[in-house]
Amino acid sequence: MKKVLIATDKPFAPVAVEGIKKVFDNAGYQTVLLEKYTEVSQFLEAVADVDGLIIRSDIASAEVLNAAKNLKIVVRAGAGYDNIDLDACTKKGVVAMNTPGQNSNAVAELAFGMMIYAIRNAFDGSSGSELRGKKIGIHAYGNVGRYVAMIAKGFGMDIYAFDPFVKKEDIEKDGVKVLGSVEELYKTCKFVSLHIPANDKTKKSINFNLLSLMPKGAVLVNTARKEVIDEDGLIKLMEERQDFKYLSDIVPDKAADMTSKFAGRVVFTAKKMGAQTSEANINAGIAAAEQIVAFLEKGDAKFKVN
Repeated sequence: MKKVLIATDKPFAPVAVEGIKKVFDNAGYQTVLLEKYTEVSQFLEAVADVDGLIIRSDIASAEVLNAAKNLKIVVRAGAGYDNIDLDACTKKGVVAMNTPGQNSNAVAELAFGMMIYAIRNAFDGSSGSELRGKKIGIHAYGNVGRYVAMIAKGFGMDIYAFDPFVKKEDIEKDGVKVLGSVEELYKTCKFVSLHIPANDKTKKSINFNLLSLMPKGAVLVNTARKEVIDEDGLIKLMEERQDFKYLSDIVPDKAADMTSKFAGRVVFTAKKMGAQTSEANINAGIAAAEQIVAFLEKGDAKFKVN
């Protein structure tokens, strides 16, 4: 009997776990659950004899992969997969996947929730501003970016995007204006919603020079990864520009410094909340389970990332 481990320091919702187990039960697989573990050793022990692995924000490191003697596939239930050691997976012949699109609406809705909270001054009773008629720039037009555009239309915003990896006509058919450079996007838009991955090219790419191009009253929303922000450059900019606001679903490394210096102009969630909805939990978890079964039974590697 094939065995699959669900290793989640931040557990799925119970209804999602039930759905995942049902997928594996129907396939004749055994499901092993490791939740809220406190030591890596617990992860290493649990993964030792499994064929498949589902994780959320958990780290599938080389150490974990080496401990998993029978492992054939690891799936990150979510879009980002920088918590998987892809090189180690490839060396061991393990297929790594993500579940693109399953959390997208939840992340997009959070971005707008944070925007409204910020521009209405944390609902402190003072006069704020509105989204209608404002220009929003979507930096990376993937699954989340498309949902951001959809919601922005409902708010009556003027929508722009930059993504060199997506065809211009595919973006324009959504009623979104395509800009030719990242600099033009930041120069044009009062609001920028950030959705780029963290890699060697993007880390610290959102820097002082780029952010200084944004119009007066600018709001940067980061539901991507903290590593893409040059935090020193951001702090410098916010010291020079009292009009700039930064909203992040990822607590920055220098959060304490930012909070003390820029009270009322920064908003950080307590932990990464983009995918923290019951719907996203269910969608991503069940998608991960279905992808594991499809791969182990049919060799379907559609969402392979290594």
